[in-house]
This record gives sequence, structure tokens and C-alpha cells, in this order.
Amino acid sequence: MNAHTISQYCKALGHPIRARIIDILLNEGECITGDLCNRLPVAQSTVSQHLKILKENGLICGQVDGPKRCYCVNEEALAEFKQIVAAL
Repeated sequence: MNAHTISQYCKALGHPIRARIIDILLNEGECITGDLCNRLPVAQSTVSQHLKILKENGLICGQVDGPKRCYCVNEEALAEFKQIVAAL
């Protein structure tokens, strides 16, 4: 068990908006930033900051599609996090 990995995942999921983003992406499969903004009670710039943190910690992936950015859950990272939590 890697303590650094655990702390990074926990930090990334430590805010209710980021946990909600993961929930939305798990239910939708993928979402563009604008759709996430419409579903969350915070400004677009705040959503973008939360997406950045989730992406930096490997929990989501983002692809540029023209002027839009589409996000999805990194299934491998989420599976690793689930294993780490189950082992605690």
C-alpha cells in the first residue's frame, strides 16, 4: 500500500463537488465541461478548478473536442482506489 497514492486520491475526492463530479461521470460515462457546469451549483471557473485537481490526480481523463473538453472517469485509477480502501 502506497501512502502517497492514498493521500492523493483522498485529497482529490475530499471536496463534495469533486465527489459529485465523479458520480456524474460514472452515471453519464462522459460529459463536457458545460454540461457539468449546468448540473453543479458553482461557477464554471470553480468546476474547471475541480476538474483540474481530479485530472492531476489521475481520477479522470479529459479530451479536447474542438472548443469543448470532454471528461470521463479513469476506470483503472478508480479500481486502484477501491482496492486501497478495501485493504484498509
